Amino acid sequence: MCETNGSAASNGTNGSNGTNGTAPVRRSNPYQSNPGEFLSNVGRFKIIESTLREGEQFANAYFDTQTKINIAKALDAFGVDYIELTSPAASEQSRLDCIEICKLGLKAKILTHVRCDMRDVQMAIDTGVDGLDIVIGTSHFLREHSHGKDMAFITKAALEVVQYVKDKGIEVRFSSEDSFRSDLVDLLSLYNAVDKIGVNRVGIADTVGCASPRQVYELVRTLRGVVSCDIETHFHNDTGCAIANAFCALEAGATHVDTSVLGIGERNGITPLGGFLARMVVTSPDYVKSKYKLSMIKEIEDMVAEAVEINTPFNNPITGFCAFTHKAGIHAKAILNNPSTYEILNPEDFGLTRYVHFASRLTGWNAVKTRVTQLGLTMTDDQVKECTAKIKALADVRPIAIDDADSIIRSFHLNLQNVANNS
Repeated sequence: MCETNGSAASNGTNGSNGTNGTAPVRRSNPYQSNPGEFLSNVGRFKIIESTLREGEQFANAYFDTQTKINIAKALDAFGVDYIELTSPAASEQSRLDCIEICKLGLKAKILTHVRCDMRDVQMAIDTGVDGLDIVIGTSHFLREHSHGKDMAFITKAALEVVQYVKDKGIEVRFSSEDSFRSDLVDLLSLYNAVDKIGVNRVGIADTVGCASPRQVYELVRTLRGVVSCDIETHFHNDTGCAIANAFCALEAGATHVDTSVLGIGERNGITPLGGFLARMVVTSPDYVKSKYKLSMIKEIEDMVAEAVEINTPFNNPITGFCAFTHKAGIHAKAILNNPSTYEILNPEDFGLTRYVHFASRLTGWNAVKTRVTQLGLTMTDDQVKECTAKIKALADVRPIAIDDADSIIRSFHLNLQNVANNS
């Protein structure tokens, strides 16, 4: 369901063969996402950045007040629409930190995430936040083993809390927890009820990371037909689908996506900010580049990685140390001629550079030729090919470093000069 519909009907023709005697219009690439699809929001989404809420639930996370302020300011400068904070009811310091961040005067709206409980709600409102994210478990797992309430109680509590927050003039989102293991009729009835009284957003949460992109598309598309308010989505990454699920949710009509820096959060975390934008900049480059300061992604990830004492994964989208590294000879040749041959992302968009790896047995002579030029040396193509063979020979025996390859290149060049001088 995540693919866009390539049928004639979706292209505005009458029937599969058309009734006006013309062939149906087809996109040149049937696999390309179609941002113009009726329900799709892939070109007009908003980010709710939850590093300071969901991210605090990461096993290694401890953010003191100054660290929270630094992260909040960086995310605001980056351009996120919302910054979500830990519930003031979690601890006294959480409450005080919430107050401090609300005083910063950031462009991003400040939210806090609270239980569907009037005491939590009042405490949150008193901190000065711009909005509240209300949540309650709706699956039979959580109703039986967490809060012990039935759907009638949940609906009544939701309506009371949402109306109270609205009366205070504060933005409010109401979300189920464990949405994808909840009864569909229960969910839709609950969302319809809060939508009718004017909730700003309803939220669906893949709390245990069980959903697939197809399931996400189907649920969001169904929900889009039931409510008129915005739809927020929150995806955990236990089965590796968080980014794909967020993308498919937008295709189906969702409007907001929860992220955290490096995806940190409970267990394996949620949709990562950088990875999500890597996906979205390919689909909607103009929107993403105009709205978010992409060159800040590495700075923000480094800040959070240091705070929670982890390393950025080698294969992390955009900022992993291998993200823009090319090694195989056939790849290197094409990349040097036209980077788009093997790069869907442009490193320059993120303030980064590509690296063509030449110190291995897989290197090609085009990569070595580039390195020869970088070293300020001159060789013919045949000489570069001969030098490349020497690099490959050593790399067949043991791992080699850049210095090893550079030494071979310099020595080979020196020998060429000596031969030329003696002839």
